Amino acid sequence: MRKLEPPDNHYLRAAEGWLELGNPVEAKAELDQVSPARQEHPDVLELRWALFAAQQQWEEGLQVAQALLRSDPERSSGWLHQAYALRRVPNGGLQKAWEALLPASVKFPQEAIIPFNLSCYACQLQQLDVARLWLRRAAGIGGKEQIKRLALSDPDLQPLWPEIEQL
Repeated sequence: MRKLEPPDNHYLRAAEGWLELGNPVEAKAELDQVSPARQEHPDVLELRWALFAAQQQWEEGLQVAQALLRSDPERSSGWLHQAYALRRVPNGGLQKAWEALLPASVKFPQEAIIPFNLSCYACQLQQLDVARLWLRRAAGIGGKEQIKRLALSDPDLQPLWPEIEQL
């Protein structure tokens, strides 16, 4: 996918800035100025997903994540965003998020956040042995100390915190 060129890349950077400042209205206004031909560009879709996520607009976020998957299936974030939104939409849930993210673990074997998120989903589905396996895989990819810190800050993994603290 080609890089965004002026003025579209300027609108994207401005939207990023507004989102970082906590102003989703201005961020959306900047994103909406990106040319129609570039609205499906993966970088635009990434930021649009972040905008919807920041506002907890999960149905819209799911649509954008799915557009990102179509636009750039080799970008792992599309898979992660889709699962994250699926967990939160009506008629979604943990099982659907799990099923949507599982194929990404094969497609992106070196992305630690994928097995980490699968561990979170498994833990919340009360599949603690499965959660432990995915968490070990994440630690093997992303480094034990980094994953341990992340895991101890994630309430999804709270049932495993006593074990994780001992790692």
